[in-house]
Amino acid sequence: MARLIFCVTNDLNYDQRMARICGTLSEFGHDVLIVGREMPGSAPLLCKPYRQHRLKLLFSKGKGFYVEYQLRLFLFLLGKKADAVIAIDLDTIIPVYHAASLKGWKKAMDAHEYFTGQKEVCSRKAVYRIWKGIERKYLPKFRSGYTVSSGIAGLFREEYGLQYEVIRNLPPYTKYPLLPLSRPAIIIYRGAVNEARGLAELAKAMENIPARLYVYGTGNFMEAFQKIVADNNLTEKVVIKGAVFPEDLERATEYAHIGVNLVENIGKNQYYSLANKFFDLVMHGIPQVTMDYPEYRAINDQFEVAVLIKECNALQIRGAILSLMDDLELYNRLANNCNRAAKVFNWGQEKMKLIQFYQKLLG
Repeated sequence: MARLIFCVTNDLNYDQRMARICGTLSEFGHDVLIVGREMPGSAPLLCKPYRQHRLKLLFSKGKGFYVEYQLRLFLFLLGKKADAVIAIDLDTIIPVYHAASLKGWKKAMDAHEYFTGQKEVCSRKAVYRIWKGIERKYLPKFRSGYTVSSGIAGLFREEYGLQYEVIRNLPPYTKYPLLPLSRPAIIIYRGAVNEARGLAELAKAMENIPARLYVYGTGNFMEAFQKIVADNNLTEKVVIKGAVFPEDLERATEYAHIGVNLVENIGKNQYYSLANKFFDLVMHGIPQVTMDYPEYRAINDQFEVAVLIKECNALQIRGAILSLMDDLELYNRLANNCNRAAKVFNWGQEKMKLIQFYQKLLG
């Protein structure tokens, strides 16, 4: 079997998508190595059935981090043997391309995002110009690749003629018992605490909801979110748990009644997103509030598992959550539909696409 190297910019422990991908390919017989970075306060690496390596950097954020990481990753790859190397998003594409070219490796793109369509990128003109320039120069050189939603795959096809496959980040099938709705309800947000995730509006919505919100995750909006919660005297209603290991997150989710998956319509990445947490909540049998965007609408038309909202504002968020809390028939219908949908949207089904992709890539 083949030697595969995956390149990311996170610290590895909390990336469930990459854990599923690397674990599946390792089980299939490939020699898999994933390269990330060691961050301030990083916990020891979790034991996995594949090899892991963290790069230790002087810079942890900003331009210094990106410049240093590109150079360090490139030099690291030059010292390795591989059959194929995979870039995860644009922030690893430059060293992956040049290392693959020099070493004669096959290469592929695993696009978790439409990178230049993220709010953090497209709302900053100088930052956008830099990343869009990188995208235009390097992405067309990666003819083999896959992404997380048909909407993002369509954007790559329209802009660069790339025929990327869609491999969604679905959880393994697990039959969870349905948790009866009770008061006060427990609401869960799990995932990146980043800009454009509707967290400020969610906090405002909680002021008039008889429930408690638990937030699991961290990101570039964390400090601002903590301030919003404190300034509005919401510390008793909004509990910020921070980053937790995947196993602990799954256990915590079992006690939740309602999930939230919010995305502001700022940038194409948000509009065509298909978040991991959407499927995680479905697998747990938890009705959720999410956006009336194309990807979520298509799934909800097939299996009604969520209350969809048009705008990511406190008024609509509050109304949707209260509709689930006050209408037991609606809540139970969505919960039962989650159990039906979980039999379709699970990693056991989706991983076959991944295995076939790498069989084709490796010839």
